Amino acid sequence: MRHGKKVNHLGRKTAHRKAMLANMACSLIEHKRINTTVAKAKALKQFVEPLVTKSKEDTTHNRRIVFSRLRQKDAVTELFKEVSVKVGDRPGGYTRIIKLGNRKGDNADMAMIELVDYNEIYNAGKAVKKKSTRRSRRGGSNATAQVANPVEAKKEEE
Repeated sequence: MRHGKKVNHLGRKTAHRKAMLANMACSLIEHKRINTTVAKAKALKQFVEPLVTKSKEDTTHNRRIVFSRLRQKDAVTELFKEVSVKVGDRPGGYTRIIKLGNRKGDNADMAMIELVDYNEIYNAGKAVKKKSTRRSRRGGSNATAQVANPVEAKKEEE
């Protein structure tokens, strides 16, 4: 039975697991997406998302908390300067896990974990589908006709 066991130990001792997750989180922040196994991706999601939430408020205390988990100054700087600006309005769900299939050597389930706001393919579709505001028919056509033909407007003035 697995009652109350929240942490997937990933077949590693505590120190090894923490170091591995810290390195994977730094790679994710640096490269914006990484390929790994599904189990590691799920563990990394639980590890990274609270850190991204901390990075929304840039205080010395939050930087120290994040640095104690990540252990790389460059990754902390990039998280607080670039990533937090992009995810500032998002209330959570900063990462996405996409399953890729099985690895050739040992048939392990592979996945790609990425930061949601850095995927141009998914975000481009949302920008196109933006809802336009409804405008009334009267009063606007005369003004747009003058702007559409500035050459004719100059001729009329002469």
